[in-house]
This record gives sequence, structure tokens and C-alpha cells, in this order.
Amino acid sequence: MKKEEMLIHDFDLGLICDYFGRLERQGPGSRESTIRALSFIDNISSELRIADLGCGTGGQTMVLAQNTKGTIIGLDISPDFIEKLNKNAEKLGLQNRVKGIVGSMDNLPFQKEEFDIIWSEGAIAIIGFEKGLNYWRDFLKKDGYIAITYESWFTNERPAEIEKFWVDSVPEMNTVGHNISTMQKAGYSFVAAFALPEKCWTNNYFIPQKAIQKAFLQEHFENKSAKAFVEYMNYEAELYSKYKQYYGYVFYIGRKI
Repeated sequence: MKKEEMLIHDFDLGLICDYFGRLERQGPGSRESTIRALSFIDNISSELRIADLGCGTGGQTMVLAQNTKGTIIGLDISPDFIEKLNKNAEKLGLQNRVKGIVGSMDNLPFQKEEFDIIWSEGAIAIIGFEKGLNYWRDFLKKDGYIAITYESWFTNERPAEIEKFWVDSVPEMNTVGHNISTMQKAGYSFVAAFALPEKCWTNNYFIPQKAIQKAFLQEHFENKSAKAFVEYMNYEAELYSKYKQYYGYVFYIGRKI
């Protein structure tokens, strides 16, 4: 498979989960960015109920728990991710306030208006930015907050190579201004938006992958798809190095009207 023909959707979900389950974070992000996003949210009390959707192994979930006093439910489609999240919560003594459950972001097992905050880092693109904002809104209390990171263009025009890569992966990807407008149309008042710093991609996402790729390939040495997936992820890192001025993850924080 040529690099330009690779699509993230072409790879087996189990293979993707095996790869990313070896990492502390399954996408770009940082403790500092999570805490910064939290700083825009008022009334962080011990009564808070938070849902972390597409939580992965819980890198940001633990940061949320350490910087709030409420209860947090992490939801992810991967049982292995959830098992690791619950083990991490126990190690940190957070198991009484943090619980991971297996589930789908587009079929939530919750009550309407159950949560004060819905959090999601690097996951809403799986079901679509607009769809996620509209669907998840039903599960927020009035004046509840949504805080999400999402792939976003920083410029109105960009080189064809990077545009093709991301539009193939995230067809809805758009500019920050457009995304803020979409959030407002979905029934939220805009609170804040900020781009994740470069180190969220390099130090916390791409560099850690280099440390696990050899073992991953050895364990899947007969699987051509595993090799192609590693090549795909390395290509993503190359593209970021070349084109990072054109795109990145942006934290969007909104309040349900």
C-alpha cells in the first residue's frame, strides 16, 4: 500500500487498539492542556458528574480526577483500554470516583441531562464533530459544559498533500472559526478555544510511538497490515513536521444554553 493510499479506516480496529494501548496517550495532548481547559469551567464542586467519552486508557481522565472532586465515567469501545483505565484509577487511589465502562460514543448508556461536563480529547471525529455536539448535548444539564479537542485547520488554504491526508481521515475537518460556529448552532455558548502546543504532538504522541513500534512489529511479524499501520503512523509524524503551521488539535469549550 502506498503512503498516499493509506487510510486510517483501512486498518483493523483490534490492531489499532493493540498499538495505541501500549501508549499512555492515544492522541496528542498533555496534562497542562487538560488543566488549562478545566480553568474555563465554573463551579467545579464535589457534586460534579463528568463523562469522558472516547477516553482511551485514561491519560486525561486521571488528570481530570486529580483536578476536580466529582465523579467521572470514562467510556471507550475498547475493553482493553477500559481495563487499563480502571487499573490506573486503582493505582492512583481514584477508583471511588473514576470508573471506566465499555460503550460507544454514538449510543450512550446514560440518562438525559445526567452530566455537568462532557469531556472528549481526540475522539469526536470518530462520530463527527457536528453529530457529536448535537447528540451529546442531550446528556448535559442546562448550563453544563462540553470540552473537546478536535483536528482543525489554522489557515483557509493549505498544501494538497496535507489536505488530502486529513480530509481522507476526518472529512468534516474545518477551520477554527467554522468549528466555533458549528458549536454555537448546536446549542452551546462559546466559552474558549486554544490550540494544543507542539509538544502535545511531538513529546507526548509521536516520540512515545517510536519506543513501542519494534515490539509491536515483532509480535505481529506475519501481519502485513501491522507493518503498513506503523508506516502510516510514521507518515503522519512526517506530515506534522512539514505542515504543522497549517493544522493541529484545538480545545473547544462550550456551555449548554
